[in-house]
Amino acid sequence: MNIMERKQLQMNFKNPILHFDFSDPDVIRVKDDYYMIASSFNHLPALPILHSKNLVDWEYIGYALDKLPKKFDYVCHGEGVWAPAIRYHNGMFHILFPMPDEGIYEIHTKDIRSKWSEPVCLISGKGYEDPCPIWVDDKAYMVFGFVKSRIGFNSCLGLIEVSPKLDKTIGEYKIIYDGHDNNPTIEGPKFNYRNGYFYIMAPAGSVKGGWQVALRSKNIWGPYESKIVLYQADTLINGPHQGALIDLDDEDKKWAFIHFQDKRAYGRIVHLEPVTWHNDWPICGNATDLLLAGSPVLEHEYLVDKESNFKVQISDKFKDDKLSYMWQHPSNIDNFYSFSNKLIFKLFKTEIKDEINLLPYQLLTKVPALEFDVSTQFDFKNMKNGNHIGFVVMGQIYKAVEFYKINDVINLRLVEGEIGKKDNIISSQTIDCDHAILNAQFRNKDIYDLLYTIHVNDIKIISKEKAYAGRWVGTKTGFYGYSDNEDGEAQILYYNTNIISK
Repeated sequence: MNIMERKQLQMNFKNPILHFDFSDPDVIRVKDDYYMIASSFNHLPALPILHSKNLVDWEYIGYALDKLPKKFDYVCHGEGVWAPAIRYHNGMFHILFPMPDEGIYEIHTKDIRSKWSEPVCLISGKGYEDPCPIWVDDKAYMVFGFVKSRIGFNSCLGLIEVSPKLDKTIGEYKIIYDGHDNNPTIEGPKFNYRNGYFYIMAPAGSVKGGWQVALRSKNIWGPYESKIVLYQADTLINGPHQGALIDLDDEDKKWAFIHFQDKRAYGRIVHLEPVTWHNDWPICGNATDLLLAGSPVLEHEYLVDKESNFKVQISDKFKDDKLSYMWQHPSNIDNFYSFSNKLIFKLFKTEIKDEINLLPYQLLTKVPALEFDVSTQFDFKNMKNGNHIGFVVMGQIYKAVEFYKINDVINLRLVEGEIGKKDNIISSQTIDCDHAILNAQFRNKDIYDLLYTIHVNDIKIISKEKAYAGRWVGTKTGFYGYSDNEDGEAQILYYNTNIISK
């Protein structure tokens, strides 16, 4: 279909544009390309980078960070990389990212598809979150929020001058906005500049029930006036906030806003809104009354009329000699897998045997749609006595189907667990085979709930279990493995996902 045909058909997109858990998205335009990054918490590689030509179709192009500090050699649920910001300035891509117990960091690269620099700490200590830079003439500044559980207060935004290279701070920070009265728990600030105003786009209220605020001032240090520019109204899109205000051309004619919706087990999924400027306020979404806040759109004409066939990867035949972008592991440890036209999962001896969620030896992926099926095949020929390999639906509460070898025979058991508690073995049986095919059906109960059923060979293992979100993340599915004594390995031939309903 050419551009003229597309315009005649008025091609529309439907929200969410990404039914994946890309929490706290930030997006920039560089010429005709759009780049998105998101929070990754304790999952590695960290800081996923996606690319688009039209803000609707996206593809993975990499990650910006391979390792976290040494404490993340262990699984630290909900810690790690929180809401980041990406900006492009003088030929350089910059990412600022916070770690709530460590500080605020900067990395940069000239080529977004290549390796990023080593992190430089801008602010050290607990309780600083969600930084974003802006350059003003020959100076630069950084806005950020505060984490009450670490520093004792929140609902405020701070501003500090930083060097133009973003490699050090200058002076002390100042509180430039206090949202306790009108916009409690304000956080996630993102800088923009337009028509003589500095804008700070920031979510407030709460993750699940909040709204999107725009702050503006002609002086970067304030005072800032505020306006709610996006709220749920009578839609099912709860807490529509935290994202990116994006200019779509160089003539200031078209703008867009990308944000997340917290959908429990599905995670923080991504929506796209048109933006209408009124009295120098960016009204996001459906702006039927420009004096009021906008509301989320369910469908809209493409804002950027460019074709692409980009898709986020959801299946893997393990034919490459490296980890596909769809996979992450929950700690720094990454020496437990290799590839040879299949995934070779190394089963190392560990003392962590009864809390799957604390195992570093996990490969996990995001759930990709409202309803979907997963199939995968295990080969046990190289497993040794005491070896375990499993498929897990990971969240705050989780279930796993586990194969383990004892007395030279493969057994099958169902394990359930909860973060912070010991796992329980629900059932166990002998299957005595050298391979198994696992099929999982994930179905929607209501807009937030995800139910699933799992079969192994001809055995129905789980019936209508509920998937649960993790700590700041949605449900993840994937593999784990370990050994009670002698190291071994299991082989996984494929991981196929079939979308049933978006």
